[in-house]
Amino acid sequence: MHTELFCRQSVPEFHELFPQKFSNKTNGITPRLWLKKANPKLASLISSKIGAGWITRLEDLEKLLPLANDPDFRAAWRVVKQGNKARLAASLAADSQISVETNSLFDCHIKRIHEYKRQLLSLLHVIVLYNRIKDGTCRCLPRTVIYAGKAAPAYWMAKTIIHLINAVANVINHDKDVAGRLAVVFVPNYSVSLAELIIPAADLSEQISTAGSEASGTSNMKMALNGGLTIGTLDGANIEIRDAVGPENFFLFGLNTAEIEAMKKSGYRPTDYYHGNAELRRALDLIRDGYFSPERRDMFQPVTEALLRNGDPFFILADFASYLACQKTVETAYRDQETWTQRSILNTARMGRFSSDNTIRAYAQEIWNVPVKDGRGAPGLESRRHVGHEVIS
Repeated sequence: MHTELFCRQSVPEFHELFPQKFSNKTNGITPRLWLKKANPKLASLISSKIGAGWITRLEDLEKLLPLANDPDFRAAWRVVKQGNKARLAASLAADSQISVETNSLFDCHIKRIHEYKRQLLSLLHVIVLYNRIKDGTCRCLPRTVIYAGKAAPAYWMAKTIIHLINAVANVINHDKDVAGRLAVVFVPNYSVSLAELIIPAADLSEQISTAGSEASGTSNMKMALNGGLTIGTLDGANIEIRDAVGPENFFLFGLNTAEIEAMKKSGYRPTDYYHGNAELRRALDLIRDGYFSPERRDMFQPVTEALLRNGDPFFILADFASYLACQKTVETAYRDQETWTQRSILNTARMGRFSSDNTIRAYAQEIWNVPVKDGRGAPGLESRRHVGHEVIS
């Protein structure tokens, strides 16, 4: 999809003249770092059942498929996940002095801070949950929402979003009415080492970029490989992950690329969504009126102005209702831990095509025209030829 968008929208003349210069390969991830090293207990559990061949041939994870129906294996899988959550919770308590409930849903949004990645959409959901708990209108699933990522030095709005996340977290985490039911954490100084703690602990992987905006990130692959279930749009590698794990094991919401383009052409009016959704309006009003910044009431007005006056360029308000409904589906699914664990195992089992080994092999054979001698030969390549959208010229 993104190759087609790039060729059609960005360099149409160049593509018309030299179509052979354009190819694509999806970014891969290495299982040696993102499963074996980052999640050693899960790696050991997997190897104890199917052998260690998956470390260099990730497609071998498909041998886990029948084990998803084994109650004893599911129980062992949950023990590993709970241990990883406890490990992360201990790190957060030591480094950030934040206590989180390890039996809660760990909802993780970890990636570069950018408006198109829509940390704001997730944060609006957090504020809605907070309001519901305060009003006593729902029995919300206990949830810990974890953000991490860095902003470009001159990206003022991204830094304002980081500030807002921390301001919301400060209010929620000090409110006794929601203690044990909702917590928000922004983990500072995001790094590979921190990712190795967060990714194995993630129950829910937030991949919620505006459709048509994300070429191919990799946090979605890393969390799915470690058994995290994805909530996301039809964008970037989400499309391929959903194809691999099955639509029933992926929480899909939001407008697709064609619908976004159609709304741009017809005229998008974000204020219609503001006036048409009481919970959305209340959340935005709290931000605008300084509820989360009492020391300076107008601090976060630029955020609401970007959404309501400046056209909401990444369609956060348009996707808000769909996102909330999908998060309700997530809550229902998570309450059934046996089925959730089965889905988690299936996610891991079907991630073989996303190994960076396959990506490099495809580069070598299809772009560089160099021989590959890794002791494996060609197996696994055919399963990769139909995927990919990171443009390489």
